[in-house]
Amino acid sequence: MDLSGIISIAGMSGLYKVIAQTKNGLIVESLIDKKRIPAYSTHRVSALEDVSMYSTGDDVALKEVLQKLYDKEKGGPGINHKSPDAELRSYFKTAFAEYDEERVHTSDIKKVLSWYNILQKEGLLEKKEEKTEDEKAKVKASAETKSTGKAKVKDTNTKPVKTASSKVKTQGVRKTGVA
Repeated sequence: MDLSGIISIAGMSGLYKVIAQTKNGLIVESLIDKKRIPAYSTHRVSALEDVSMYSTGDDVALKEVLQKLYDKEKGGPGINHKSPDAELRSYFKTAFAEYDEERVHTSDIKKVLSWYNILQKEGLLEKKEEKTEDEKAKVKASAETKSTGKAKVKDTNTKPVKTASSKVKTQGVRKTGVA
């Protein structure tokens, strides 16, 4: 599960993916309708990587809470965030039993469940498999091809080329033109 580049903007519903950075803010794309909008430096932006929830012990990262919901639902969508409050609290308690019931409000639960359903629908909650060494090499080669326009080929049959100038020895004194 990779939440890097996924943000929430205060006052705007949904989640957004960071596309580019400008001198005045960010260009973001909505995960719901794919529309791109500017997010200025005056907006309150929260990266999902940095969000955590109160628990009975230490605070728990949102990534772990979403993982618990994902495991509970076996990868499927969660309960609708517009369900009655008592139903939302009991559902959330079954998935994340350690949450602090006094400090976590129903609005927080609604927000987390809404985010979960958005991320689940977009397929961003699935675990990424580690790439093998060959796949990593192919990705690196394709990136080099894109940046230079030419593929880098490693030739193991090349030998150093000897030229006539490689046999000439240079003198130890350098002429500077000053007498």
